[in-house]
Amino acid sequence: MEQVLARLRAAAEATRLRLLAICAECELTVSEITQIIGQSQPRVSRHLKLLCEAGLLVRFREGTWVFYRTPHSGPGADLVQPVLALLPVDDEILSLDRARLEQVKAQREKIATEYFRANAEDWDQIRSLHIDEAVVEQALLDAVGDLGGGRILDIGTGTGRILELLGKNAEEGVGVDMSREMLAVARARLQRADLSNCLVRQADMYQLPYPGGMFDVVTLHQVLHFAEKPDAAIAEAARVLAPNGKLVVVDFAPHDRDELREEHAHRRLGFEDSSISTWFRACELVFDDVINLPGKPLTVRIWVAHAAARVTEQVPKNSTDKAAE
Repeated sequence: MEQVLARLRAAAEATRLRLLAICAECELTVSEITQIIGQSQPRVSRHLKLLCEAGLLVRFREGTWVFYRTPHSGPGADLVQPVLALLPVDDEILSLDRARLEQVKAQREKIATEYFRANAEDWDQIRSLHIDEAVVEQALLDAVGDLGGGRILDIGTGTGRILELLGKNAEEGVGVDMSREMLAVARARLQRADLSNCLVRQADMYQLPYPGGMFDVVTLHQVLHFAEKPDAAIAEAARVLAPNGKLVVVDFAPHDRDELREEHAHRRLGFEDSSISTWFRACELVFDDVINLPGKPLTVRIWVAHAAARVTEQVPKNSTDKAAE
């Protein structure tokens, strides 16, 4: 009871209700929040600290930035959602906050679009070398199958397209990438798709900030050919798979387009089935299938494996944000 009272006391203040309302829409930095709320950063920071201590907001660091958002699940979310439902839709202050929030979203979209445009030529050049992306995406959807509301992790999420593709059928989706620029693109994409159950985080694919057995599906889409140690990336992906969880790797079959090394930083010119199979076995994954999608000249392959059933510590439903802090 005391915890419930503490959460209610934390929420029972005008500015903090405003903070909950905007952070329920998307994850925001302190500077973005001060821009929306129109209060000083020290004052906003004090309110954010109280809300985080009460479990009504979660915070996570991305380089020098810190983002805030309401939790999607757990005790904090159970209180936030009904409290926000009580707020009047036509409240003048909340309406102004929403208008300013839309301005922040528009600015994010502009930054993401400019970055995407600056790099689009490189991406288009690579896409022209293999089968249509829509065919690859449909094959990926078929390989993943029915998510049944599970948790998904997309490693090296890039533009966030795989989260957009799979997230609508998941309870929660997480994308990780080391590039802050790409994370900005991914956030803008998820924002446009209205996928509030999906989020992105800055993280190293060799050292994921999540406990073992956490995700029902893990994807590595066109990531391994950039990896210095692809076997280590697969091992780390396997570590966070839940019992019977599925690992789906999408990449190129072996090819001889050596210019991709210099022009696009590819470290590997595709992968043999035997190499992927060996890495799967080393992680005690069961190799399920390989899907071949021939292109001109690059062939895309989808390798599918699953984690054997094993006894693991039960991961709490609200642990993805906490694990990443």
